[in-house]
Amino acid sequence: MATMKAVQVSAAHGPFELVERPLPEPGPMEVRVRVEACGVCHSDASSKNGGLPGQIYPVIPGHEIAGVIEALGPGVTAWSIGQRVGAGWFAGQCGRCEPCLRGAFMSCRNRAIHGVTRDGGYAEAVVVAADALALIPDELSSVEAAPMLCAGVTTFNALARCSARPGSVIAVIGIGGLGHLAVQFAAKMGYETVAIGRGAEKADFARKLGARRYIDSTIEDVATALQRLGGAAAILATGTGADGLGHAINGLTPDGRLILLGVPGDPVPVYAWQVLYGRSITGSAGGTGIESQDAMRFSALNGVRPMIETLPLARAAEAYDRMMAGDARFRIVLTP
Repeated sequence: MATMKAVQVSAAHGPFELVERPLPEPGPMEVRVRVEACGVCHSDASSKNGGLPGQIYPVIPGHEIAGVIEALGPGVTAWSIGQRVGAGWFAGQCGRCEPCLRGAFMSCRNRAIHGVTRDGGYAEAVVVAADALALIPDELSSVEAAPMLCAGVTTFNALARCSARPGSVIAVIGIGGLGHLAVQFAAKMGYETVAIGRGAEKADFARKLGARRYIDSTIEDVATALQRLGGAAAILATGTGADGLGHAINGLTPDGRLILLGVPGDPVPVYAWQVLYGRSITGSAGGTGIESQDAMRFSALNGVRPMIETLPLARAAEAYDRMMAGDARFRIVLTP
């Protein structure tokens, strides 16, 4: 029997285990992907700690998967062996629930998730539903493509859906794994991009990414600074902390949006008057296969690239710990 190396978690809060597993065979409307790269994402904490509906154990984490199709299951006609493909958090929809019937596949009530309800990409191979695949452009290496399957599409979708006019002010809070991509996307989409961080030492880096202006939140009031620019059409909050987000809403235009990309552990305090006249708070979490394909295509055409470091699959535990501690600069990608 053919086997593969994989890193799994056997129970909630359990350790990462490097194991030998049977090579999985694709079922109907599935493909097997030979993994060339898999990004390490903060949402991998779901695999490590449990808590999400449908979580399975043992489970192979990883939802920023890039590789090559090496086997087709019955019924797959739209994909071919040898194609370079990726797959993200979204692992397929049921097609039967009301959100699916309305075309809102990311809101599917029975949606599959890599690393949660089915195995992910911390392995040499993974089986993926054909309708969750995204084609990787030739201009992107697999290592570059992997973070685009979650961090990339999350920030890309946030901007694509925010309805801001070209030239509008877009602010990005945080210049980490999500933020360094959000600044690049916003600048390449033609927005007046404002990066917001803690400390003056980040200003030059933010400008190299494409920011027109940098706000040091340790010495400037964020809302006041944004209002001096006419207000932000959207503020993308990319960190995992809620501190200051409630006040930052005051820096929006009257119909502006605060878009949560990170997942703060604490509540975001908001007063009714802050949103009474049209401001809103929303979020962005990953995307479908075709949306990931859109994000990668835009990246290929416009030079948006993640800043990454690579580690071998056997060092997945180290990569995860560094990511959770905030020591990754800016995305860690596992390679076989």
